[in-house]
Amino acid sequence: MADEKKPEWNDPSHPEKCSSVVRKGVEQAVQPNTIRQSGRFQKKSGYEPSIDELYKGVLNGDRSLLARSITLIESNAGHHFTKAQTLLHKLLPHSGSAIRIGITGVPGAGKSTFIEAFGSYLCNQGLKVAVLAVDPSSKLTGGSILGDKTRMETLARNPLAFIRPSPTGGKLGGVHRKTRETMIVCEAAGFDIILVETVGVGQSEVYVRDMVDFFMLLALTGAGDELQGMKKGIMELADAVIINKADGDNLQLANKTKAEYDRILHFLQSATRGWQTKAYTCSALFHAQIDSIWRVIQSFEKQTKESGVFADRRRAQTKEWIYAMIKDQLQYRFFQHPHVKERLPQMENEVISGNLTVTSAVEELFQVYNEN
Repeated sequence: MADEKKPEWNDPSHPEKCSSVVRKGVEQAVQPNTIRQSGRFQKKSGYEPSIDELYKGVLNGDRSLLARSITLIESNAGHHFTKAQTLLHKLLPHSGSAIRIGITGVPGAGKSTFIEAFGSYLCNQGLKVAVLAVDPSSKLTGGSILGDKTRMETLARNPLAFIRPSPTGGKLGGVHRKTRETMIVCEAAGFDIILVETVGVGQSEVYVRDMVDFFMLLALTGAGDELQGMKKGIMELADAVIINKADGDNLQLANKTKAEYDRILHFLQSATRGWQTKAYTCSALFHAQIDSIWRVIQSFEKQTKESGVFADRRRAQTKEWIYAMIKDQLQYRFFQHPHVKERLPQMENEVISGNLTVTSAVEELFQVYNEN
C-alpha cells in the first residue's frame, strides 16, 4: 500500500528482513457519551442530616438514620461532639426501658453463634433486638475487622434485629462513652433487648459489667476455663455461666463441666445481691436450651426489680459513668494542652536517657498543665 512504510528501527540495507510496516491510522469523529450515570448509589456530597431529622428518624425506627446517629456518636471529631450530645439529650427521655445483657467468653466459646441463636429466638417472640459488638482496635494501625455481621448472617437479615459492630478506638474508656450512648439511641429507637458482646476475657469485661443489667459468661468444656475464670475474676462478674456446645459427643462432658462450675460458684460471692449465679448448658448450633436461658433472664429481671436491686444498679452505673467520663475528659485535655504537648517530647527524652525519673517527669508536666 502506498501509505505503508517501514518502521524507523528497520535496517535500510536489508529491508527484506523487516516484515513490519506502519500504516496511517483512521480518524473518526468523537462520539458523544450516551451512558447516563445512575443516581441510585451516588452519595450526596457533604450532606449531613440535622439533629431534628436524626431525632425523628430514631424515634420512628428508621435504620438508616439510626446508623447515622450512632456514627455521629462514635465520631472523635470535635465538631461532631456537641451535635451528638444535643441529640442524646433529646433522646434520653425515650430510653431506659430495654433489658441490657452483656455476653463474654474466651475465643472459640461460640459467642457469635450463641448471640445469633439467642437473638433469633427473641425475635421470634416478637421482641426487637439490638446487638452491639465491641471490637478491639489495633494499637499498630488503629483499624478493626468489624466482622460480626458476617458471623451473624441469619440474625442480620431479621427485620426485628439490628447489629452494630463498633471499634474501641484503642482506648478502654471508649467503651464507656460510645457503647453507653449507643445503648441510649437503640433504646429510644424501640429495641426491647440490648445485647453487648465483648472481645473476650479481659479488662473490657469489667467496663461492660458496669453498663448492663445481666452479665453472662460463655465457657468451653474441658479447656481449663474453670481455673482461668477464677484467676481472672471474671466469674465474680457473671450472673450466669453458659456451657455452650452441649451437643453430640460433647453433651456428657458439658454436663460434667456445668457441675464443676456450680461447685465453684457456690463459694463465690454473687455479682448481684440476692441472686445466686449458676451454670447452664445449651447448644447454640442446634438451638437447644436457648429458651431456658431466656427464662433465667426473665426470672432475674422480675426478682431484681421487685427487690429494688435493678434500679439501684442502674443508678450506680450512671454514677460510675460520670466518673469514667471525668477521667476521659481530664486525660484528653491534659494531652491536648499546648504547653504539655510542647514539653512532653523533652520529658520523654530526659526519662529515656536516664537523666530524670518517670515520677519527676510526670510531676513537672502536671505543674506545666496547672500553671497555664
